Amino acid sequence: MSDLYTTAAVILAGLLLYRFRAPILAALRRFDAENIARRQEEQRDRTDPLAHYKHTLKLAGEQVEEVHEIEEPDARTGDPVTRYVFGAEKFATREEAEEARNIVVVAKARIFYRDLPTALRTRRGDDRLH
Repeated sequence: MSDLYTTAAVILAGLLLYRFRAPILAALRRFDAENIARRQEEQRDRTDPLAHYKHTLKLAGEQVEEVHEIEEPDARTGDPVTRYVFGAEKFATREEAEEARNIVVVAKARIFYRDLPTALRTRRGDDRLH
């Protein structure tokens, strides 16, 4: 009787895999494409002297909230208008909001580089110099 259950479970698993093969294969293709893109980026970074700065800005950008789009009534006409919110501040255009966001991202990256020598000294154990 146990063999019957095992066989039924294997057949059911096979049917489920066959049923959901398209999404599974699509996910595997995306994963493969991301790996290929990552490897190509690593190859480019080996010859790019500014790669460290690009990665720092990318990491700082991940730590800062995105610009959000909201609709609200205009104060004068009452018509719905699109506003862009970043850091609890409303902006009339996406460009203004993105510029404010970029200022914050660059500031975070600068803080990283300001604190980098101290972190490296601590990591090496050279803290006795100061």
